[in-house]
Amino acid sequence: MSLRVAVTGSSGFIGRHVLVALAARGHVAFPVRHPFTAATLAPVFRSCDAVVNLAGVVSAVRDDAFVSGNVRSAEAVAHAARDAGVRLVHVSTLAAAGPAPASAPRSEDDPAAPTTIYGRTKLAGEAAVRSADGLRWIILRPGVVYGPGDRALRPLFRYAARGVLPLVGNAGAAYTFVYIDDAVAAIVAAVESDAAGDTLFVGHEAPVAPRALLEAIAATLGVRVRIVPLPRGVVRVAAMAGEIAGRVTGRPAAINMRRFVELYSPGFVCRVDRLREDLGVEAKVGLADGLGAAASWYRSQV
Repeated sequence: MSLRVAVTGSSGFIGRHVLVALAARGHVAFPVRHPFTAATLAPVFRSCDAVVNLAGVVSAVRDDAFVSGNVRSAEAVAHAARDAGVRLVHVSTLAAAGPAPASAPRSEDDPAAPTTIYGRTKLAGEAAVRSADGLRWIILRPGVVYGPGDRALRPLFRYAARGVLPLVGNAGAAYTFVYIDDAVAAIVAAVESDAAGDTLFVGHEAPVAPRALLEAIAATLGVRVRIVPLPRGVVRVAAMAGEIAGRVTGRPAAINMRRFVELYSPGFVCRVDRLREDLGVEAKVGLADGLGAAASWYRSQV
């Protein structure tokens, strides 16, 4: 059955892929770029069967930007979806749950303990969704999403092409990664499902350690690289300088104190069995294949 699906945050990396995937499944998907108030969104949502909320702020200089982009906007979307009587697929992040090592991956039942303003505001956005009485919702928490269209890993490919890669952060950490097609498959499955009141992690079952990521990037490019561990003190100074630069320019630096906290955490690893059990979705694309597709896209952009 064809569904009409409104997608907020559709101009972002994940959102663009979601629009294409929904259309490929025969659904009518359209972007929503109205001002984020319940009053303006509800009339738009009334013509829909479901809403996918991807709107949010990942990086900002001021804390109030995170609150506005991740809490207030989630509250407006949730109230509008409830008032329109449509299901909401709210896409959050593993950062809302907080860090966990590969030896003790987080499950959905563990108490959340985010460590950054980004994670805390995404968790507050989830709370806004859950507290909207009468709303039928499902929350997805993806790990690190990568692939064609993502620019976050691009600097590492550039460094690798020059023969050197910096190893930054806790060398013993690990992270849950998920290729963009697998992340989108989970979102589409949530749209097509009748499930409600569920919170699910989204990711590939194999955690990725920092050095393994750098080695995989080098292997993808077919180059030999020198991996250079950066001392924590040097990274901290760079993060502090990034904080100052951000306040001066109004633009967040690539490395700042929020990123420093994340980099020196035990990592962000989660269990993904509930995603398979509840939605029938399992991430299939491994790191090597995913990085290969990302590298091809990066080359096409030169």
